[in-house]
Amino acid sequence: MMMEYKNITVAGSGVLGSQIAYQTAFHGFNVSVYDINDEALNVAKERINKLKDVYKADLNATDAVVDSAFKRISFNSDLAKAVKNADLVIEAIPEVVSIKTDFYEKLGQVAPEKTVFATNSSTLLPSQFAEATGRPGKFLALHFANEIWKNNTAEVMKHPGTDESVFNEVIEFAKAIGMVALPLHKEQPGYILNSLLVPFLDAAQTLLAREVADVETIDKTWMIGTGAPLGPFAILDIVGVTTAYHIVSAKAQATGNPEAQKVADLMKENYIDKGKLGRETGEGFYKYPNPAFAQPDFLKG
Repeated sequence: MMMEYKNITVAGSGVLGSQIAYQTAFHGFNVSVYDINDEALNVAKERINKLKDVYKADLNATDAVVDSAFKRISFNSDLAKAVKNADLVIEAIPEVVSIKTDFYEKLGQVAPEKTVFATNSSTLLPSQFAEATGRPGKFLALHFANEIWKNNTAEVMKHPGTDESVFNEVIEFAKAIGMVALPLHKEQPGYILNSLLVPFLDAAQTLLAREVADVETIDKTWMIGTGAPLGPFAILDIVGVTTAYHIVSAKAQATGNPEAQKVADLMKENYIDKGKLGRETGEGFYKYPNPAFAQPDFLKG
């Protein structure tokens, strides 16, 4: 199978979108980053620039290599310009159905006929947006874990209308950017990773909302009891509190579950509204760069 992608557009320049863009450029592809305005793009440039030092530290990359990767990235707030040469568009915009649907309707009108679309949605199914794309055969899901350069999973999930050749091409692309490609042959909300992770994080948030225990006690219990390096709230700080909030809000709206709504309200009032959005902003459930869970005595009685 020959994968001939050269030009990749990443739509959405948040934490994971920026990581996807830089990882792709690091492996030699031309990358166009799209976001809704220049302000968002300026934040993305700063965010991606910081990844250069991370790649030097974690992957022993040289200055020349990380600088060259950054130079392969362009930034654009005009969607038509951002995708004009795209072989593949990877969508990494907020986990809100209406926002994604609107985006795909616009994208389908301006992208070249050859372009394949992939969603990095954490929990939503590609079949929910296949019709909106206008090219269901060239649409599927490509899901990455946070800290993509280290946690290098790429879950490739087709929907019933995805062309098999497109599915295989995207698997090859994932391998080409340093990922371990993990094919999913049937749609599954949350893929493999989030089918396991989201219920775990949900359970932790529910314990907090019920006031069973505080953040540190819940994390400490998990870390001591399983030997895990991080507890659920430390993981949520990496994922980003905004993403977690969108997921639990969507669940509350879809199910009418009052407990899910209670978690959503807690996240908004105690964290979102106070700018405590996770590790990237310096504070979420913990304060950074020296969070309590990283202290030598955290797991002691």
